[in-house]
Amino acid sequence: MGMGMGPETGPPAGPKEGPPAGPKEGPAAATRERLRSALIIVDLQPDFMPGGPLAVEAGDEVVGPIAALVRGGRFGTVVATQDWHPTGHVSFASRHGRVPYTLLPLYGSEQMLWPDHCVQGTPGAALHEQLPREPLDIILRKGTYQDTDSYSAFRENIGPGGERRTTGLAGLLKARGVERVYLCGLARDVCVAWSAVDAANEGFEVVVIDDLCRAVFPDRAAETDATFAASGIEHGALADGSVHLP
Repeated sequence: MGMGMGPETGPPAGPKEGPPAGPKEGPAAATRERLRSALIIVDLQPDFMPGGPLAVEAGDEVVGPIAALVRGGRFGTVVATQDWHPTGHVSFASRHGRVPYTLLPLYGSEQMLWPDHCVQGTPGAALHEQLPREPLDIILRKGTYQDTDSYSAFRENIGPGGERRTTGLAGLLKARGVERVYLCGLARDVCVAWSAVDAANEGFEVVVIDDLCRAVFPDRAAETDATFAASGIEHGALADGSVHLP
C-alpha cells in the first residue's frame, strides 16, 4: 500500500548555499530499474473468465489493461503462468465424487476441490487470446502433476511427500537479475496471493497490482490483505497512484 502522508511541517530549512546536487536519474537508472523488475501475469485463461467452469467474477475486465501493460515494455522480464492440469487432477471435485468448493484432507493439509478446469490441451486452458505473446519471456505451466495442485508460480502445493516442490522460477528470475516482481491476474485470493507470498519468501520485493486482479471470493479481501501485510507485500492500484511501475 502507499505510505500515508506525513505532517506538512518538517525540519528547519537548511542553508541556501550547499553542496552541488548529485546527478539526476537518467536513462541508465531507468534501464536498471526496468531490468530488475519482472511482471508475473497469473492464469489469464478462458476457463477462469465469465462463462468458464471456474469463472472469476469480472475476470474478463483485467484482460485489456494487462495486455496494454505488457505492450508497454516497462519490465525487463515478463512471465505468464498457465494452469495446466491432467485429466482427473487431484484438485477436481469430480475425481473424488464431491461437490466443488469443499475441502478435502490431503497430505496433512487441506485441498480445495474445484470444478474441472484448465485441462491440458483444451481451449479453456490456453492463454487468453488477447494476451500478447511476443513480449512474454517465460510461460510457466503449473499444476501438471496428477496428485499435486499448484497455486503458486514458485512452488507446488504440498505433495505426497509432504514437501512443496519448486517450479524453478525463482532461480530463473534471479539469474536474469530480477529483484522486484509485480503480480496481476487471477485470482487475487488464490494463485496471485500464493505466488506473492512465495516470491517474498524467495527474497524478492513484491508488489500486487490490485486493480489488475480479481478474486474467487471477493468478500474475503481483508483476509488476503492481512496475508500480504504479514509477508511485507506491497499492494495497491494503478488507478489511484498507490502502485508505481518501473
